[in-house]
Amino acid sequence: MAQKGIEEEDGQQREVVDVGRNSYEILPHAQRRFAAEYHQRFGKIFRMKLGSFDSVHIGSPCLLESLYRKESAYPQRLEIKPWKAYRDYRKEGYGLLILEGKDWQRVRSAFQKKLMKPMEIVKLDTKINEVLADFMQQMDTLRNKNGEIEDLYSVLNKWSFESICLVLYGKRFGLQQDIEEESLNFIKAVKTMMSTFGKMMVTPVELHRSLNTKVWQAHTNAWDHIFKTVKCSIDSRLKKHSANPSEDFLCDIYFGSQLSKKELYAAIAELQIAGVETTANSLLWALYNISCKPDVQAKLFEEIQNVVSPGEDPNCEHLKKMPYLKACLKESMRLTPSVPFTTRTLDKETVLGDYALPKGTVLMLNTYALGCNEEYFSNWSEFQPERWLQKTIHPFSHAPFGIGKRMCVGRRLAELQLQLALCWFIRKYQIVATDDKPVEALHLGILIPNRELPIAFKQR
Repeated sequence: MAQKGIEEEDGQQREVVDVGRNSYEILPHAQRRFAAEYHQRFGKIFRMKLGSFDSVHIGSPCLLESLYRKESAYPQRLEIKPWKAYRDYRKEGYGLLILEGKDWQRVRSAFQKKLMKPMEIVKLDTKINEVLADFMQQMDTLRNKNGEIEDLYSVLNKWSFESICLVLYGKRFGLQQDIEEESLNFIKAVKTMMSTFGKMMVTPVELHRSLNTKVWQAHTNAWDHIFKTVKCSIDSRLKKHSANPSEDFLCDIYFGSQLSKKELYAAIAELQIAGVETTANSLLWALYNISCKPDVQAKLFEEIQNVVSPGEDPNCEHLKKMPYLKACLKESMRLTPSVPFTTRTLDKETVLGDYALPKGTVLMLNTYALGCNEEYFSNWSEFQPERWLQKTIHPFSHAPFGIGKRMCVGRRLAELQLQLALCWFIRKYQIVATDDKPVEALHLGILIPNRELPIAFKQR
């Protein structure tokens, strides 16, 4: 029999419905702790209310698998109201992160042909390596006498931006040479947009828009700049390759599908935004995690040396022979996933575990909590890539790119970028931890370190 009551902690009262191992907890305000700690206290599933935002958190592989098995043809994600409000305000199109139903499926199918098929992805390693070659040269100029780089995260963001833009637009933006102001302004616009939309997810975006608040103004101006840049790049690309669209990545997607121009603009803008910072963030954490484990780094360096000949650029064929490199990236994403959760909005009543959840329930799929689960990862706080070379890990205990039909459409591209980048870094540098003080992860939309990472790059 469930029991209701009021608990008090840190001076804050909360209503708790006690159901044994699993609890629904109703919180009156945003907590600073990660949801992983709540899973440890309340079990595999709990309910959380942050302001007007009500959600149910899932932190168990078995529940995640159950959700996947019951997924509808057009699974829904959490509605990103500030993004939709801007698109409606400016009469712009919706991309894959906003679209639902058959329209989502149609646009998704157009991009899957290029982004989810391994035979298409392998064609992109040359472009990614082109940017990495320049990036490694730039690294030498950025390192100080101790091998440290100021604001490494910003540097990696520029690499990720340059890399994905070359893939999408066939165009270099100059972030590894003479930096163009246009490119820096685009990155600033993305950061402004991301920092403002979160504020409008917990307070009604309609209120911000009607009052024309500073948050709404900043959000709108940021999107205006993003769309202006994206439209200019896309229009130039389509004009240049309209005669032979199959020869170009972007043109092949557009001319080979039923996408409208507005849908193309929106989808590319969202893909670029989602890809740049998350990929840079994943590489940042991987470099740090590996720097703390010299034995892991030595083993990884040996694998790369055995596969890639001196003076040769790593490519997709080489990566097939590097299971340990892939294990290192998986382990880093388990401990420090860039995106600590993904979302679903139930389009029908669904039973998960012991609960019947009504239609419209927002689910938070807590990937961070999954990786912290001792039941599935013994000594979970230890960075141990070897665990991924075993065949005993539950397939739904690791979901950094989401699950099912709405899994990140850019997953294979991001993995290729990360795998090649790690090859280049480890071949050229020994990555050294410069202190052993703890680095905490802050949840600001993505997981970021709470201080400049204590790593240095020593030439091999």
